[in-house]
Amino acid sequence: MSDSHSAGAAFERLVDIMDTLRSPGGCPWDAEQTHESLVRYLIEEAYEVVEAIEAPEGVNTDLLREELGDVLLQVVFHSRVAAERSAELGGFDIIAVINHLCDKLERRHPHVFDESVSSDIRDVNARWDELKKAEKPERTGVFDGIPPHLPALAYTEKALSKSSKASIDLPGFAQRHTQQTPETDALTTAQTQWAARAFELVIEARELGIDPEQALRVFTRASMVFAENNESACGGKTEKAGA
Repeated sequence: MSDSHSAGAAFERLVDIMDTLRSPGGCPWDAEQTHESLVRYLIEEAYEVVEAIEAPEGVNTDLLREELGDVLLQVVFHSRVAAERSAELGGFDIIAVINHLCDKLERRHPHVFDESVSSDIRDVNARWDELKKAEKPERTGVFDGIPPHLPALAYTEKALSKSSKASIDLPGFAQRHTQQTPETDALTTAQTQWAARAFELVIEARELGIDPEQALRVFTRASMVFAENNESACGGKTEKAGA
């Protein structure tokens, strides 16, 4: 493990480089980026971290190191963009980001940073949701806080998880609402029927302790590798994935 002094020096170097890139005389492309224009890169880099972790031969540590750096770049980039606004307009810098994170970690782990708090795993789990609720008092609905842009399978799994903790029968409501609510009017009958089946598969995955996103992603990737290595099995030459 690296010591905190070395880590701090390396991080300061990164922040200085980003400041230079965004300053007059720096990089024109970096200087014109906004939070909105950077969204696609943040998502892409996050998925490339997943790719490094789920490599066929096991975690690709060289690639993981690189991709984690790219994700860190996005954090520093967004923080630098935000720092160019005044605090009155919602601006903040990387120091505020780090301090907010540190405060949250200490607050959510009282069993580690407060000797008077029980460290029994059952007590820890029971406190976790309570601590998160206290941080976001404006979230009063059961499903508040679920990112709307999550991939569909992950979105469904998150909704099922929250409903289960709140003792809400989401699967039961799903079965009753599919033909009678305005939310499904935009779907064709075929789409609704397919979505209901996919919903049931996510329920089954939860019961089996399976991450549906990961399972389907790994299975599909393995199928592509098999197809490329066994072209005759597909009736001829295959196109490279992503071509």
